[in-house]
Amino acid sequence: MKVDAAEIKKIIQERKTVIGREQVLRQLKKGKLESIYLTSNIDENTRKMIEKFCSISGIGANTIPFNNQELGTLCKKPFPVSILGVVKS
Repeated sequence: MKVDAAEIKKIIQERKTVIGREQVLRQLKKGKLESIYLTSNIDENTRKMIEKFCSISGIGANTIPFNNQELGTLCKKPFPVSILGVVKS
């Protein structure tokens, strides 16, 4: 799935999102997420852990063509963001 900056901005503005490994994992385990976006430079152990829980939960983990600094900027945060989870409507 090809995702661009405009689509990520739209998701952030229109949908409830969670950021960070611990928050995403917590919501993922509760079954409250519909999709997850991982940056291109996320830690490999974290990627494997998230993908494992995604496969169990049956939701998609999409790798986006941005690094964590760029995603942090798109989320209007003053820190890097490696994981973005989209909450179910």
